[in-house]
Amino acid sequence: MSTRKDRIAIVGAGLMGHGIAQVFALAGHAVKVYDTQQGALDTLRERIARNLADLGQDVGAAQRVHGVADLAATVADADIVFEAGPENLGWKQELFERLEKLTPAGAILASNTSVIPITQIMARVGSGERALGTHWWNPPYLVPLVEVIKTPHTGSAQAQRMFDLLAAVGKTPAMVEKDVPGFIGNRLQHALWREAIALVEAGVCDARTVDTVVKASFGRRLPVIGPLENADLVGTDLTLAIHQTVLPAIDARPAPSPYLEGLVQQGRLGMKTGTGFMSWTAEEQAALRARVLAHLKAMNAAEGR
Repeated sequence: MSTRKDRIAIVGAGLMGHGIAQVFALAGHAVKVYDTQQGALDTLRERIARNLADLGQDVGAAQRVHGVADLAATVADADIVFEAGPENLGWKQELFERLEKLTPAGAILASNTSVIPITQIMARVGSGERALGTHWWNPPYLVPLVEVIKTPHTGSAQAQRMFDLLAAVGKTPAMVEKDVPGFIGNRLQHALWREAIALVEAGVCDARTVDTVVKASFGRRLPVIGPLENADLVGTDLTLAIHQTVLPAIDARPAPSPYLEGLVQQGRLGMKTGTGFMSWTAEEQAALRARVLAHLKAMNAAEGR
């Protein structure tokens, strides 16, 4: 049985790119990372080593990651290519058109977009059987899920190969059989966000109360029981009865909330400006980020990850 590791190439050395590189390097893969910003390449190993040290993992794994300033050299011998660039459809289409020409014919090409349909991103790729989506969650070295998104042209063997590779490096892959905007996770997440904003907009409660209710009620159960497991637990008949009452009252506008649009127009952009739905001091922002990281690390430790 072969023990050869795949050669991994990543386009983008930023927040997601360096985290994806860390996952594969820790699992023993050689990783090349391309970025147009030399500064991002210069700090690449340092950022990965810092993350590994914080997690008590092998800091030496960072040495398997090589920053490369030339795209062709990065992907010339790659088995798998992950794109982790900006959420810009035109940029991604142009990139994958180039990657198809620069990579070996058997290399799998994967986009890490959060919501853009993969079929649109890969529209200029002629060898569509090797093109798919892999939606990693931030931070990718702590959040287990990676959604593997098929387009109508993606080969079943290529999708399964990606699924198996992700499982082998310790991730929890989920196969998305139909390419839809937002895939699975973000459709569910933003359905919740839409109703959360609608409740504040309607004056039912303030923003902090919305978050308190989520975190102190069903949010506590979500790590161990998903929504459809819960529906089976209480009974589909009760679920139906609840839906007959509550669904007609839930926000169903097919556009962003005017309340959210107003926040953006007022320059209330969240933590980056110090105020959004709530006001944030620098200390409060740092404390929240620290709590999130500590929580994710504790969950992974509890699961033996």
